[in-house]
Formats: sequence, structure tokens, C-alpha cells
Amino acid sequence: MQRPTSATLPLARDLIRAPSVTPDDGGAIGVLATALRGLGFDIVDLPFGEGAARTPNLFARLGRGSPHLCFAGHTDVVPAGEQGWTSGPFDAVIRDGRLYGRGACDMKGGIAAFVGAIDRYLSDGRPLAGSISLLITGDEEGPATHGTVRVLEWMRDHGQIPDFCLVGEPTNPEHLGDVIKIGRRGSLNARIVVPGIQGHVAYPHRADNPVHRLLAILAELTAVPLDDGTEWFEASSLQVTSIDVGNSATNVIPGRAEARLNIRFNDLHTGQGLAEWIASVCRTHAPAAEADVRISGEAFLTQPTAEVDMLVAAIRAVTGREPRLDTGGGTSDARFISRYCPVAEFGLVGASMHKVDEHASVADLEELTDIYASFLERLMR
Repeated sequence: MQRPTSATLPLARDLIRAPSVTPDDGGAIGVLATALRGLGFDIVDLPFGEGAARTPNLFARLGRGSPHLCFAGHTDVVPAGEQGWTSGPFDAVIRDGRLYGRGACDMKGGIAAFVGAIDRYLSDGRPLAGSISLLITGDEEGPATHGTVRVLEWMRDHGQIPDFCLVGEPTNPEHLGDVIKIGRRGSLNARIVVPGIQGHVAYPHRADNPVHRLLAILAELTAVPLDDGTEWFEASSLQVTSIDVGNSATNVIPGRAEARLNIRFNDLHTGQGLAEWIASVCRTHAPAAEADVRISGEAFLTQPTAEVDMLVAAIRAVTGREPRLDTGGGTSDARFISRYCPVAEFGLVGASMHKVDEHASVADLEELTDIYASFLERLMR
């Protein structure tokens, strides 16, 4: 079913050449806006934040009817990192059938495939039965404070919430067509600080060792698994990521001890419930301890819907693979979108994302365009 496309690969290269390392836009949003205006989209620039650090965002829509499908993604990328790139990280070089560059798979290639699929759908002369929009942010790889979450608020206030949203994150571990993500685990980070009384190790009765109290807290938090998983989610996981005392002396009981941990949790928990549990354990072993918990996202699940079934059918028709419905991996902006409408994620193979020589197969870019176009055709019937 693979057909050449005149839109996807050139746009992917233009986007990669815009060095949009968070928080800089590098001109990427403008490149995309130009391409969408050429297809007849109405464009709304939505920068949020203050001063020079304002986050660039874009909302674009074609048509006003239902069903309303939204493609969502981000143009910002992580830094190029250490030396070792075979070609410049923003040169968008094609070599041995692969497009190389920062953002090739995460996720400028996916955004280009959105546009290529829309271009193909419109070029076939079919009337647009519903409407198509794009929600694109320049702040997904960073703190995500003024990105998708703010655009969604604007969309809600202006009557632009879609019936279904497809996020183009690179969901596939090895082959295009392996995985559709229909949910994600929640995530929280906790910083626990236990105060003590500094003193000489030879006179422990004159001190209060915070390390012992901190170890007791961590022992209880990690003593038993949080759960055994659910139908759609693997077991929740608590991982201690750091224990710091800052004590270079061997004969001094420190005056404070600190630990950091992360919990990736399924839909049996809420971030608030876990935060209260952590605080309770801290009070038991160190009443004066401080637990600073930051919840970056709640667990969410899109139960398989007609739209998900259409996406599965499109992937099967193009690749011959039967995608697995999955909820694993890290967080994405789908955690914000799930508050407003059903959402699924499907994009390129992500094995090289955030790495030196990040790349996407040119053939995969073509097939991803085919998949998105097939999905559009099925949804807009």
C-alpha cells in the first residue's frame, strides 16, 4: 500500500533544520504554520508564559464539522548532546535510507507525516466530512508548563475540543506497527528531607542521626510492591533515585539527610493518594521530616474505542502487523489531553530517540503517512 509522498520527507527535513532545542523554537513552528496554511488551515499562534521565555504553541483547524480529529505533538527537541554525530544534528542528512537529525523520530518526523497524510487525503478530492486540527507545542521536552496544557485550556474556552486525538509520539520499539499506546502510567517525584542533630560519632546520645530515620522511611516505602498490576497496566514501581548526606567526615553524625524517589503508578492509584502515603510514612519515622511531592501526571486509560479500532485496521492494512495496545513507557502530553477527550498515541520507531545519530527510516516515514491517511479515510466516512 506504500505510495510516495511529496509532503512528508521535505517537511521533516525542514523541521529538523530548525534547531528547536527546548525552550528555543528555532523557527520550527513557523515552518509548520507555512505548510498548514498551504493546505487551507486556519492558524492560531498561542504563545504562553512571560517575556523572552514564552513558549511557542500552535493550533490549526480545517473545517468545523464532526467528527473532529486532532493530531497532537511537539516541535521542541532535547539537546544534541555529546560529540559523535556522523553528520550535523540539524543537517537533516539522508543516508542509507534513513533521515538523520535531532527530532527525526521524536517527533518532527511524526508531525511531517500528519501533514503528509492530510495533504494526501485532500489531494484525493474527497469532501471533508468533519474537521481536522493540529495541537503543536514547543514545550514537551521541558517543564511542559506553558505548552499543551495551556493550549487545551484555550481550546476548551473556544469550543475547539476534538472528538478524538492522535498523538504522534514514537511508540514502536522495533518495527512500525508494533504498538499503539492507549494509556500511560502516572508519575510523581518526591524529595524527602530528614533533619537531625549533628554530633560526634563517639557521643551518639548527644546527636540525632537523620540517616537512620531516613533509612527507616525508605525501608517501609520499599518493603512491599505497591500492587500487582491491572488488566491494562503493569505493576506500579517505586524507585529510590538518590540518597544524599553531604558528609565527607567519618567521625561526624550529619545534621540532615535527603532522598529522592520516583513512582510510576497505574490506575489503582492517584498522585494525591500516594503523596499522602509518603507523608504518613515520614511522620511515623521522622515527625519533623519534609516530603515535597511533585505529580507530573496521573495514570489514564482510553478504553478501546471505534477510533482505536480504526487505527488498528489502518496499521494492519499498511504494515500487515497487528499492533499491541499498550500503556508502558514514560509520560507524554497525552496525559493532559486525556482530561478532555479520548486519546491514543502512535508514531515512528523510537529506538534512537534522544541518542546521538537519532534517525527515522525514510520507508517508515512513508508508511506512517499511509497509516495516518488510512485512519483519516476511515474516520471521515
